[in-house]
Amino acid sequence: MPTLHPVGEIIGRAARLARAFRERGLPVVLVNVTGRAPGRTDAGPNKFARPADWAELVPELEQHPDDHLVTKQRVGAFLGTTLDDYLRQRGVTQVVLTGVATSSGVESTARSAYDLGYNVTLVVDAMTDRDADAHRHSVEKIFPRLGETATPDDVLKLLKERPVAPTLRDQYAADRRPDDQPRR
Repeated sequence: MPTLHPVGEIIGRAARLARAFRERGLPVVLVNVTGRAPGRTDAGPNKFARPADWAELVPELEQHPDDHLVTKQRVGAFLGTTLDDYLRQRGVTQVVLTGVATSSGVESTARSAYDLGYNVTLVVDAMTDRDADAHRHSVEKIFPRLGETATPDDVLKLLKERPVAPTLRDQYAADRRPDDQPRR
């Protein structure tokens, strides 16, 4: 699928951010697509033939067992999924978005996140689109109204300043008595 920016570079930047979030004990949400909204549009049905492995995540994202996978059948990652519940249960107030469909999936997810009250950071150097004008419109006109735009380096710098959160293993170890009996 031809895109404005090379997909490999976009995935590499997103993977770098995901690794940094994991290292800090922050949630990582990965999104795949298995369908589309059923409504009619002027554009008609999508003429893009999805390959058999379309819904599989690219290996470069290095999916971890603790990552939350959202399988969407709509344009955005919130509608029709458990993403909002997942984030709220973890006390998340800030979302950082990347992606390969700036003007549809990323923008729709950003709109929903903003409407739901999240602080939204859009990592514009870690997203691309098939349509250069649509990408530019999202980045220049829409995103500044929905959140803050940043580069991967901006986000990584802020993450370095944040203390590392304890892992579940650390929390379990802290919750054990020296004689290895669970605390009550």
